[in-house]
Amino acid sequence: MRAEPAPAIVSERQLAALAVALGARTVAGWSSAEESLTRGLPAPDAAGLARVAGAIAAGRDPLGDLFCALRSPLERRSRGAVYTPAHLVASMLAWASRHGAPTQVIDPGVGSARFLVQAGRRFGKAELMGVELDPLAALLARAHLAAAGLASRAVVTLGDYRDHVPPRPKGRTLYVGNPPYVRHHLIEDRWKRWLVEVAERHHVAASQLAGLHAYFFLKTADCARPGDFGVFVTAAEWLDVNYGRLLRELVLGRLGGQSIHVVEPTAAPFPDTATTAAITCFEIGSKPASIRLRRVGESRALGTLEGGRVVRRERLVEAGRWTPFLRPPRRAPEGYVELGELCRVHRGQVTGANQVWIAGPHAAQLPDCVLYPSVTKARELFSAGASLTDAASLRRVIDLPVDLDRFPASERRGIERFLGWARRRGAHLGYIARNRKAWWSVGLREPAPLLATYMARRPPTFVRNLVGARHINIAHGIYPRQKLSERALGALARYLSASVTLGDGRTYAGGLTKFEPGEMERLPVPDPRALELAAE
Repeated sequence: MRAEPAPAIVSERQLAALAVALGARTVAGWSSAEESLTRGLPAPDAAGLARVAGAIAAGRDPLGDLFCALRSPLERRSRGAVYTPAHLVASMLAWASRHGAPTQVIDPGVGSARFLVQAGRRFGKAELMGVELDPLAALLARAHLAAAGLASRAVVTLGDYRDHVPPRPKGRTLYVGNPPYVRHHLIEDRWKRWLVEVAERHHVAASQLAGLHAYFFLKTADCARPGDFGVFVTAAEWLDVNYGRLLRELVLGRLGGQSIHVVEPTAAPFPDTATTAAITCFEIGSKPASIRLRRVGESRALGTLEGGRVVRRERLVEAGRWTPFLRPPRRAPEGYVELGELCRVHRGQVTGANQVWIAGPHAAQLPDCVLYPSVTKARELFSAGASLTDAASLRRVIDLPVDLDRFPASERRGIERFLGWARRRGAHLGYIARNRKAWWSVGLREPAPLLATYMARRPPTFVRNLVGARHINIAHGIYPRQKLSERALGALARYLSASVTLGDGRTYAGGLTKFEPGEMERLPVPDPRALELAAE
């Protein structure tokens, strides 16, 4: 059946009058600001009122549509008022339905109550609570809830979600919605201080460059209880940017992230703006071993927010950017897994001044215990063959501890002479040195069981490290996440050396092909059982 056209609404006063006529006053939480907004309003056209009521009964949101028509996208975006399309609302609530029936549903930026109305229809006994900062939007939310027959179990609070203290009913609370996206330069200083203080309480890092949606995630983590669950849709930038670290840590920690579904602009996640969206599903207090990540290009592919690539939690903890995990694996036939599922890949330590920290005659006065045989040139791995078996051929890297007081006086004198020599060459002034715990402590990683080259005009080589050599940043170290036998490690090195090609890396204009740690972790390898069989 064709939808009836919306009534001709040309002013916000007419829209407010329509909301009152639909029963906005019957929803708990009526505020003085809304009372002022509705004083002396004319009665709406009866036919238009009937059309709006019919559209709401049919599952549409004509009040939200009228609001978006009256206020320009620019004006609404400055307040974070970007309304969510019905297909996203349906998918998000379908995910919530699979996780049980909540006692309470909270939408922290309720807008015209698109989420709350659909939640009220799905969860027939749940109390419905919306928080909204804009008096007109709050009025529309009330009218939408009333016209949908949900007024008796709904409350709308006019105010800031960050100030809100939700009730604590027995049972679980579902947090759902589209937290407002407002850039940091429009956020008041007092709220930026709030962000830092609350983040410190939860032992997560907060940047004052974060947008308003980060505040809503943090507030939810702060007030929710274990067992509560939620699904929010936001702009997707937090997956990669530095100031998104707060959200990434919350998803991996207190929020208990279950899955993230990235929605391309082609699926119209946000009308009036070509923005990639991220739908984040979470359960407070849970700590799953892995999180599902999925990229969706069409709205019909959203479904009930199932599926996606399974990524181990440890890999996300280690990664600074999450969108690379959204790319499909290059190839993963049955019996194969990504290398990152078995091992962590770490680039070697940057010394900041190889001429100082790679030992030569200037290190003669240093004790042997601070001189570590290390791979310092890629050709040392290319020439090693399958295994590195001779540490005598390697140069040594100077790696002093932060605390020098542990050395006896005789050794300390030699160390001080070396440090004086290094200072005269400006070793303490470089960026790397200035950002270490102590400028003299390089901080080499523990020996990696496997070492790999990562930049050359030939495929990388993978070498068993049988001598416990350290490595600097000309090589990657491969560290098993689980115990692998010596034979399995050898089989893994042989497989990688034989199968990885230049096409698996990233080639630059000069012909060099490079493998970043994350790219190397995405290489398909036989699973542990197959590795053991291959080693027999």
